[in-house]
Amino acid sequence: MQRFFKLLGWLFAILFSVSAVLQYNDPDPLLWIFIYGVATFVTIGFVFNRISYIVLFLLGALYIVGFLYLFPDKFEGFTLGQGDIRNIEEAREAFGLLIIALVMIAFALRVRYVGLLKV
Repeated sequence: MQRFFKLLGWLFAILFSVSAVLQYNDPDPLLWIFIYGVATFVTIGFVFNRISYIVLFLLGALYIVGFLYLFPDKFEGFTLGQGDIRNIEEAREAFGLLIIALVMIAFALRVRYVGLLKV
């Protein structure tokens, strides 16, 4: 199971870093590069046993707050052409935050209740 979480950590570190790079064409790229960049570095910290469960829980909670804040009043899906582009963009951004939050909380639970990963 330790190897599973280490591989999961690397997988999400790669996914979060790719997400950060892809934000260059977003209307507010610096904010989203920062958001995904923090998730990348914290995930790498998890893989190398350098991050506290409290930090992971707090970040998970912050990302959940961001999800709730950004979630559009009227959810119209993720695909362009299905509704208002602003609602679709907000839904995409909100669910990106939710994915990060779930990963952070899963890693926090792993660190808290199982202990740090062994290298």
